[in-house]
Amino acid sequence: MKLIYKTLLLFFILISFNASAQKKHTFEIKNGSFLYDSKPIQIHSGEMHYARIPKEYWRHRLKMLKAMGLNAVATYVFWNYHNTAPGVWDFKTGNRNLAEYIKTAAEEGLLVILRPGPYACAEWEFGGYPWWLQKNPGLVIRSNNQPFLDSCKVYITKLAEQVKNLQVSNGGPVIMVQAENEFGSYVSQRKDIPLEEHRKYNKAIFEMLKNAGFNVPFFTSDGTWLFEGGAIPGVLPTANGENNIDNLKKAVDKYHGGMGPYMVAEFYPGWLDHWAEPFNRVPAADIAKQTEKYLQNGISFNVYMAHGGTNFGFTSGANYNEEHDIQPDITSYDYDAPVSEAGWATEKYMAIRDLMKKYVKYPIPAVPEKIKVIEIPEIKLTRAVDVLDLKKTITPVGGDKPLTFEELNQGSGYVLYSRRFNQPVNGKLQIKGLRDYAGVYVNGKRVGELNRVQNKYELDITIPFNGTLDILVENMGRINYGEQIIHNTKGIISDVMINDFAITGSWQMYKMPFDVQPQTGKLPEKNIEGRPVLYSGSFELAETGDTFLDMSSWGKGIVFVNGHNLGRFWNVGPQQTLYVPGCWLAKGKNEIVILEQLNQTTHSTVRTVKQPVLDSLSGSN
Repeated sequence: MKLIYKTLLLFFILISFNASAQKKHTFEIKNGSFLYDSKPIQIHSGEMHYARIPKEYWRHRLKMLKAMGLNAVATYVFWNYHNTAPGVWDFKTGNRNLAEYIKTAAEEGLLVILRPGPYACAEWEFGGYPWWLQKNPGLVIRSNNQPFLDSCKVYITKLAEQVKNLQVSNGGPVIMVQAENEFGSYVSQRKDIPLEEHRKYNKAIFEMLKNAGFNVPFFTSDGTWLFEGGAIPGVLPTANGENNIDNLKKAVDKYHGGMGPYMVAEFYPGWLDHWAEPFNRVPAADIAKQTEKYLQNGISFNVYMAHGGTNFGFTSGANYNEEHDIQPDITSYDYDAPVSEAGWATEKYMAIRDLMKKYVKYPIPAVPEKIKVIEIPEIKLTRAVDVLDLKKTITPVGGDKPLTFEELNQGSGYVLYSRRFNQPVNGKLQIKGLRDYAGVYVNGKRVGELNRVQNKYELDITIPFNGTLDILVENMGRINYGEQIIHNTKGIISDVMINDFAITGSWQMYKMPFDVQPQTGKLPEKNIEGRPVLYSGSFELAETGDTFLDMSSWGKGIVFVNGHNLGRFWNVGPQQTLYVPGCWLAKGKNEIVILEQLNQTTHSTVRTVKQPVLDSLSGSN
């Protein structure tokens, strides 16, 4: 009898819990206000991308946002992060479990703003688009093009299956969904396309989102001077980077029936950073002053970024300008944000927190304890393998001319282009279609580099009789913003020229995507200065914690720790360290593999430090 009683009691407790957990709230935009359960609410949101934070740290970072005084979290969804190969979708493993991230935010008392794109920008590889879209010659991204719209529909449908039940209308925390992203800026850059065609595309994406099951209020996001191209009738326009409240209200009123609510969807506390350029910093006092202005005037805002995180692996994108051609983003997405890359409360964080405590009526919890930081003084590197020797383990793809990454069905990493010459040749090697960085070797000896970042597309070369030319090409991230986003193939996308003659016939291409930690145990040890090398070693830890690999004495490459690709390093700076999350380390044995492309000095050890170095341009290329 007692067993039956306990079973019934547990049954009713579970029913009660589920009913409470599924309690529906309401959220609407009405009479110039955001209304949550019919009561006006000012949104104090922080942008934080689940893909840039180890899943094990999601809750800690969300708690940090809550303790800063925020009541919402915003996140982009990156199409290419979930559509990992044509026809392959992953919304469940590791960091890709978007639904779990949203649920965790709700558990921490945060509302959620979803930004599904399908275009994201966000300094992310290809702005979130899957690279293989470019393999369809009839597909034109971000346009009123049926093959592209068909692909978008598949993505939006797959996404909706994962998250539509987490909308506030279904008892979840998602209160708003963005339609497209910063489309007004794209319209302003693509004046070759009629405005009406742009609007047809924008409307098509909006209709797809609704038809897929998104039924909470929508919004668009643009600079106030770009609403003309990006606004959608009946959808709330929000502003990016607008500090002038009069300008904000004027623009929103013009496109939203003469009334608010008023929101700055991207309030920048810092800025993005490129390799070989100074790290951007914004004074905490300036951000506090602007935050108070929003609070005093009832302006909702989303701090972009509240916490940036890291562009692990090959996820960082690039910008473009005519001077530099390409400006690849650094691995760190610290962004000079209030919460640092490693999750630390900064001076900026405390300044905003103090203001929020002054202005908001809801309770603000204590700042979470900082995750432990450790220092590993010396990690011994016990093996070194010549990357050019990998040719012995890879079946090459032959071609009359070099093939692009896309033609080789490879998205990221490296490709080694190789050709043997049966006659001696010397003169000027020229690769105008280099995308993006290349080490050049003749008979295994490094003779120089070509570098799209610095517009270096040619060098003098001498190839002897029966000599071999090897060109190791790195994709440093596809352009994620602007009109050049439609020109995003990688590798060698033009003829290789010597003395103005195209070098054709008998090219061999060796694919080195490094999408997983390379295994080099079957190759002989070899370490020749100037040649690209894979260093490896192991180290023992009695305790784990966050740390930062000191790469300041290294050249250029990537690092794996326990199978995790930490991202790129490059001695040109400004970033000189790589963040190693403690949750990716283990008590006991750990493994490290470093691809060093330059290898100007041979290495036997690498160490870690307790503080990141993100603002040093002291290196050389």
